[in-house]
Amino acid sequence: MPTVLVTGCAGFIGSHLSQRLLADGFRVLGLDNFDPFYDRALKERNLQELLPHPGFTFRELDLRAGVAGLDHAWAADETPDLVIHLAAKAGVGPSVKEPLAYLDNNVLATGHLLEWMRQRGIGRLLFASSSSVYGNTRHLPFNEEEQLQQACISPYATSKLAGEELTYTYHHLYRLNVLNARFFTVYGPRQRPDLAIHKFARLLRSGQPIPVYGDGSTARDYTFVADTVDGVVRGVNYLLSHDNVYETVNLGNNRPVPLLELIEAVAQAVGVPAQLQFQPMQAGDVDITYADISKAQALLGYAPQTPLADGLRQFVEWLRATETSAALSH
Repeated sequence: MPTVLVTGCAGFIGSHLSQRLLADGFRVLGLDNFDPFYDRALKERNLQELLPHPGFTFRELDLRAGVAGLDHAWAADETPDLVIHLAAKAGVGPSVKEPLAYLDNNVLATGHLLEWMRQRGIGRLLFASSSSVYGNTRHLPFNEEEQLQQACISPYATSKLAGEELTYTYHHLYRLNVLNARFFTVYGPRQRPDLAIHKFARLLRSGQPIPVYGDGSTARDYTFVADTVDGVVRGVNYLLSHDNVYETVNLGNNRPVPLLELIEAVAQAVGVPAQLQFQPMQAGDVDITYADISKAQALLGYAPQTPLADGLRQFVEWLRATETSAALSH
């Protein structure tokens, strides 16, 4: 089976994806820089099931170290057949406060990775983009053919769209085969602690009110992590079986959930009624994300399977288990 390099392998999506690839028989080279955006210990826990696997090799590396850093990390005989680039500084809100950090981590670092791939002769890339690139476009659901000039309303979104532009340049000039996968609000076990579902569940369990930004009508296309991972693996198999590829697909759930409905669903999963605390909208937030997934269905056979209630139940079970484990370890 082919060898796949997964950048950001210790993160939420990256750790799930690496496990799935290993289960499918791929050899996985994992790379992560343990960005201090959240606790390193959480990422180290994500790696626990991966590190003992004979098909998994891990390197700690920051892509901003450039081509030389990647060359040092992976010897010539460890050159992968395909790269899945998940590593990025995440979060819309924080990017408004630190725009240069997002351009540095998400644009410059992606350029380093692409240039290393060119020099190594690695011809296939799956790039993790984001629904945030659509901004507040009024054309619903979001379609990959949408023209996105002046659409991005946060530095994070801009950095992701710039990444897509870089992948096109390398496709055009150097024949790199590329699939850009636009993720839509991924949730599930191991979700980052700053994200809404994780934050809401913790607040509910501690009896604290939930902040509601705006009037609660903003909506997101919540997609369970196993469904996103399945779409990525289908994308990997597509890239490995086709040449002269440059495609962009939405990996969403095709059902926006309004914020107030989400809070009620999380409260039901936790088993605690929600107290709401209304606050002004946050800068950079979009009104709605809504994926047209017809292209991913046609191209990859992508078909998300997990209803919101089932995904939230799995997340809450994981949260309880990790809190119990942490308490026992102390």
